[in-house]
Amino acid sequence: MKPFSGYENKNIIVLGYGRSGKSAVNALVSLGANVTLTTNEVFSDEEAEQKYKAWGVEIVDGHHPVNLLNDADLIVKNPGIPYSITFLKEAAERKIPIVTDVEIAHHLSEAPIYALTGTNGKTTCTHLLGEMLEHGGSSPILCGNIGYPASAAAMEATRDDTLLMELSSFQLMGIEEFRPDIAVITNIYEAHLDYHGTVEEYVHAKLEIFKNMTADDLLIFNKKQAHLLENRDIKCRVQYFDTESEADAYAADGNLIVHGEVVMQVQDAVLKGEHNIENILATLLAAAAHGVNKDAIKKTLATFSGISHRLERLGAIDDVIYYNDSKATNNLATSFALKSFDTPVIWLAGGLDRGQSLDELMQYAGHVKRIVTFGETAPKFEALAEKLNIPAELTENPYTGIEITRHYAEPGDTVLFSPACASWDQYKDYERRGDHFKEGFAKLS
Repeated sequence: MKPFSGYENKNIIVLGYGRSGKSAVNALVSLGANVTLTTNEVFSDEEAEQKYKAWGVEIVDGHHPVNLLNDADLIVKNPGIPYSITFLKEAAERKIPIVTDVEIAHHLSEAPIYALTGTNGKTTCTHLLGEMLEHGGSSPILCGNIGYPASAAAMEATRDDTLLMELSSFQLMGIEEFRPDIAVITNIYEAHLDYHGTVEEYVHAKLEIFKNMTADDLLIFNKKQAHLLENRDIKCRVQYFDTESEADAYAADGNLIVHGEVVMQVQDAVLKGEHNIENILATLLAAAAHGVNKDAIKKTLATFSGISHRLERLGAIDDVIYYNDSKATNNLATSFALKSFDTPVIWLAGGLDRGQSLDELMQYAGHVKRIVTFGETAPKFEALAEKLNIPAELTENPYTGIEITRHYAEPGDTVLFSPACASWDQYKDYERRGDHFKEGFAKLS
């Protein structure tokens, strides 16, 4: 951790007691800030409460009283808390800066920061790049939206490490001076409108990632969406990846090509699907900029099979292959999954109803032979099945649904759990939802 005096003796409010909140409190106290922690929930962590009191941290739980803002110099908020709450609206009117712990991480990290974002693919790219760096002899620390708070990682990191920071649009809305050495934007499609309000606001949040980058830094961007960079004040270098035309990294004639050099054949990479080819190409540019050698890259691509809940191959039962894609929380992610197969598919889907239409998925569902559905969106999936002229069956959840899929699956079929919806109507997160599906698979096998 490098020395930083910018928070010393400042009155800082930490809003929300999630993982990033805990990390922010620890970091800010160590930097000499006067910290107030406020949370809507009743604070029940007695051990932490005693520790925080010993550190001089004030805890205000059960509400966010506006009078806390009277002496505040800065707010560090949990990324998931919307800016529309009264407390933050009042803070904005008083022109009190509102950041996330990503901003703290920028000020503390001795290690270079590679920041990865995008509507889909950012987690896969972060893990894939991490393995490439490890195989190349470097020391990556994966953090941010991936589960390990950015500020905690920054406090741990040395000059010999590299922070691979997965960032959501929620986190990127809360940056002021944050500046990564390399930024990767996999793609930007419509998402999280319940938080951002408009597509324009969502795009703006994603593009904040490069606002402080300079000519010494590198932005890696999807060439298919190059129009999103038009008329933007971009001071850093930009490299593009594409699956359909020549670019700094592209796929052609069955090969993965980076800066004009063939790295390996597409078929030799374990990850499948056009969306994963894009993920690979984006990651290859970052790895090349880091100086990872070709042998390390090829070794990684030949062995990396993805991560849990992202088109995760669970295995085969009676010549039927089962995939867990619980991370597919929107239409776009599920369209990628559906396009990845040409076998007959029994599709298990459903979840929280955010008001989106499912009609755009029809063009990718021609090989779907049956839909098994659950959750708030079940009526929409039943209507979609009727439009596709295929059977639909209602179930309670993914665990019960996998039993139904087995009943109808035939040798050569694929069972695809790709919900196209968030999990919060039944589960605390997509991981628990995916784990429940995997428990069902384990029971079958």
